[in-house]
Amino acid sequence: MKLTFTFKNVLFFTLFCLQFLPTLTFAQENNLVKKIIKKFLSSETDSTRGGSLIVLPAVGYAQESGFEYGIASTYNFFLDKDDLSSRTSNITLIGTLTTEKQKNIKLTSDIWTKDNEYHILSELRYRDWPFNFYGLGSDTWLADEDFLGQKLIRAKVDVEKSILRNLYAGVNLTYEHFRFEDPELGGIFDQDNVIGKAGGQYLALGVSSLYDTRNNTTYTTDGLYARLKYDYSPNFFGKDNFIGSEVEVDLRGFRKIAQPLTLAAQVLYRGTYGKNVPFYAYRDLGGDMTMRGYYLGRYKDRNYATAQAELRYRFMPRFGIVGFAGTGGTFSPQHAIRLVPSFGGGIRYFFSLEHNSTVRIDYALGEKRPGEKRQSGFYLSISEAF
Repeated sequence: MKLTFTFKNVLFFTLFCLQFLPTLTFAQENNLVKKIIKKFLSSETDSTRGGSLIVLPAVGYAQESGFEYGIASTYNFFLDKDDLSSRTSNITLIGTLTTEKQKNIKLTSDIWTKDNEYHILSELRYRDWPFNFYGLGSDTWLADEDFLGQKLIRAKVDVEKSILRNLYAGVNLTYEHFRFEDPELGGIFDQDNVIGKAGGQYLALGVSSLYDTRNNTTYTTDGLYARLKYDYSPNFFGKDNFIGSEVEVDLRGFRKIAQPLTLAAQVLYRGTYGKNVPFYAYRDLGGDMTMRGYYLGRYKDRNYATAQAELRYRFMPRFGIVGFAGTGGTFSPQHAIRLVPSFGGGIRYFFSLEHNSTVRIDYALGEKRPGEKRQSGFYLSISEAF
């Protein structure tokens, strides 16, 4: 799972570390600097196949939330250190609070068991956080921005078992519970085509399959990844709660062009099907993983399709650069698809050479609609977009 932070995190982290230096002697400072350089810049790998942990302070400021503070961390490890084919597992935690008493707690994991026999994905999340709603479809406008309050509880687990070489099949369960508040009535959120304005909940049960030949799960330079997922939400809760199906198709390919140069590509489709689908079950365009440069939810509809490609150049063991471009859009029977562009570049820092784990800094640009400024986004995240 990817984590997005602001540039202020980097500044905060630097100041946090530097505040302890004045209490050290010159010799201690010199020794400490050498240890830091060796820890974070050395090209030597860890032959023990041990775990790697990175912790970043998460701070920022927004008018609607006030001052935000907390931590974000990820721990990468091998469940079987003796097996060189064992894939990297990881556990990621982010927790932040704001001076406006909002909170966001998220715990995710991606686990590969011994002999890579089982692949287990999980997510637990509680979010009390506002967001901007622009309407439904791919032809919404910034001028219609409607500020909403949101409370979300989410629990997800996917368990897949190896049935053939590189092929997995499994089951999944998802539970989500939403509550919304509209502080200022009369906006686009009040339109009749928006279903589920008070919120709702659903429990979805499904199946999935995965074909995976990637040589590395954290920074892939060769291989294929194809995952198909389907789930269905029965009428457990009645009323305006979501009843219907969800489909996801995620296809990725990686090819090493030269020793430090990799071409990576992804095609992604997410669809929601049902008679009366509430807006909270719709698909969002944007974020730090696909269609970078757009606010997550800037365009929202029942279906979402995107394609993106990255050219990755790892010029040093610890550092690399990336250029990326893509296109995508949301659509439904009521709204035709409108493909919009996404392009940009970024820097990669490999904080663990043993696991090829990265911190990525990306800047992306999107479309410029008439009368609006060009959409863009800056991302500081843990691990690759795909």
